[in-house]
Amino acid sequence: MGEEAQGLTAPPRRPTINDVAARSGVAASTVSRAFSRPDRVKSTTRERIAVAAEQLGYVPSDHPTERVPARQGSVAVLVPDITNPFFFDFIRSTQHQLRTAGYTQMLVDTQEDVDLEAGYLEEFRTSAVGFILAATRLKDEQLTAAAARTPLVVLNRETPGVPSVVIGTAEAAQQALEHLYSLGHRDIAYIAGPPTSWSDGRRWAALEQMADQLGATVRRLGPYHPSQRSGAAAADTLLNSGASACIAFNDVLAIGILVRLHERGVDVPGEISVVGCDDVFGSDFCNPPLTTLASPIEQAGRVATDLLISRMRPDLAQGRSQVVLPAHLKTRSSTGPLARRG
Repeated sequence: MGEEAQGLTAPPRRPTINDVAARSGVAASTVSRAFSRPDRVKSTTRERIAVAAEQLGYVPSDHPTERVPARQGSVAVLVPDITNPFFFDFIRSTQHQLRTAGYTQMLVDTQEDVDLEAGYLEEFRTSAVGFILAATRLKDEQLTAAAARTPLVVLNRETPGVPSVVIGTAEAAQQALEHLYSLGHRDIAYIAGPPTSWSDGRRWAALEQMADQLGATVRRLGPYHPSQRSGAAAADTLLNSGASACIAFNDVLAIGILVRLHERGVDVPGEISVVGCDDVFGSDFCNPPLTTLASPIEQAGRVATDLLISRMRPDLAQGRSQVVLPAHLKTRSSTGPLARRG
């Protein structure tokens, strides 16, 4: 006899992590984090999630595969240089968040090429349900048009109408300039990155403003490709400029500068002080260890993913569309007092 004839009914469906997310108005990844790493979720959010879980009768499982919801599509994560260690933690963070929420990550290296990035964005329109663009080199109008077609979030870029996560390296660069000024440096160089980099322009504007306030001279050298290989040419230009200190666009460029200065017998920081940006893995292993602008890149990946998921899931409450994460100066041995000459 069939189940209906026997008066039996199918067991009720167990509530899932997505049910709790919808009830509490957050992303599924936030629900997962509230149970697995509660210290990384605000107390008010944790309480809301706990109430929703209790109302639904949801019990988190200890089995990893049971915590992962069914696949909901692929998200393309585009980065300008996959070999840049700045993006390592970002990529790992977005992948974890997306997997927890039921999405697959497609990683794309745009090779610092604007046309290549635009081409990939068009190519993956039909196969990706959303995009995360890290340090995009596209123009505002391109981003606006893309965001109107497909859910999209950008890292380190501000474009009206496009959700974004910005790391405050411009303000941290001002901290670096004040630090160098306090050490006696009055002629300081900024080793610029790609001309299409939005962050580069922001840092330079912030440095000019702070230099005016301090009465210091800041000069822009470059642009340079943000790689260690370009550091040699940047170091040679730096030595010819007469500046006693420099702030580099990123750590890998700064590390290349340190290597070249060592080859030329220049003492760091005795003769020239060097500051990087990003605090990537290995920046504290340099000779000397690199003073740098520390960026919360892993957090940026989590926040960017949550912003994207909130756009892809209309059942979830829409939160902030722009988030700014502070960066800060981390002093090490590559900066020191200006040596008296002559």
